Order: sequence, then C-alpha cells, then structure tokens
Amino acid sequence: MRMYKLVGLTGRTGSGKSIAREVFEECRYKVIDADSLAREAIDYKIVKGDILAAFGVDLLKADGEIKRGELAKRAFKNEGSVKTLNSIIHPHIASVFLSRLKTLSEEGNKKILFDAPQLFEAGLDIVCDSIIAVGASEELRIARITERDGITEEMAKRRLNIQFSDGFFKENCDYFIENNSSVEKLKAEVREIIPRV
Repeated sequence: MRMYKLVGLTGRTGSGKSIAREVFEECRYKVIDADSLAREAIDYKIVKGDILAAFGVDLLKADGEIKRGELAKRAFKNEGSVKTLNSIIHPHIASVFLSRLKTLSEEGNKKILFDAPQLFEAGLDIVCDSIIAVGASEELRIARITERDGITEEMAKRRLNIQFSDGFFKENCDYFIENNSSVEKLKAEVREIIPRV
C-alpha cells in the first residue's frame, strides 16, 4: 500500500502552472519538477549522443554542452521533431522521476506534486492519484510565453499548436482550472481543490 499521495500538475505552456505549484508548496507538498529532470537528461551521455544524431552535431558547444535554445528551435519546428526529441528524453525522465519518487516516499513525505507539462506524453499520468490542469486563453498564453521566454509570437504559437488542447486536459484530468483572471483567483481555486485531491 502506498504511503503517499501523488498529484500531477499539467497544462499548456503559459497557462500559469507555476502559480498553482506555489500554492501546493505552501501546503507542504514536495515537488518533482519535470522540466528540471529534462534539463538533467539532456546532459546524459547517451541522450546527448541521440540528440546530436537526430538534430545535428553542430548543436554541441566547445565546452561539451548542448545549445539548448537552438535545440528548442529545431525541436519545435514541427510535430515530428517534437516527437523525436520526446522519444529520446522521456524514458530518462521517467526513470529519474520514479527514483526521486521512491526517495521522497522513503523519507516519509506523504504529499508529492509532479509538475509536468508533458505528463501524458511521457505516460506518467498513470502513476498519479489525481491530475490538475491549468488552462488559459490563447491570447494570454502567447503574451506570457513571449515575455517569459523572449521568443516571437510565431514561435509561441508553434509551441502551443504542438501541445494537447485545453479540451484534451478537460477530458482527461480530474480538475481543470481556467486561468484568465487574476493570480489571486487562480490561487483561491487551487486552495479549494487541494483538500479534495
């Protein structure tokens, strides 16, 4: 029998997941961050080799690091490129995630949040007790992404078009929060849901 509760937090980029995550942290949830796991995975020798083979050896900098910004540009070029990158990285993310989960559980943590924009793509939705998605209008998401990541509106739209729609998340998640208003409203809705997950 599992001694912890695992909540998945997901949604399209620019929706406001980081604000929702803050509320979980305030409520003493330990967080496993999928983006951090992905950044780690890119540094694994086998992953790096597969990325260079798929996306070009010119992505390797003199210090042996991957040019992450350029990799993102090439990966988000089309859906096929995104799937290629995901097929390289996701198995390693899953492996490290399960290891972190085991460690947190053994340390006695009873409330764990998995912050994972690509929760379903990685096939890790099946291990969550409940899943919350945060959504927002396309206009708001584009404004947030361009400001946050310093990319063009066209690039932001390309990223969004490759991801699952809000309709998908509404259908496949236990809770869906529409974040088109204030930060305070989003936080209030998350606080309302937490006792139920």
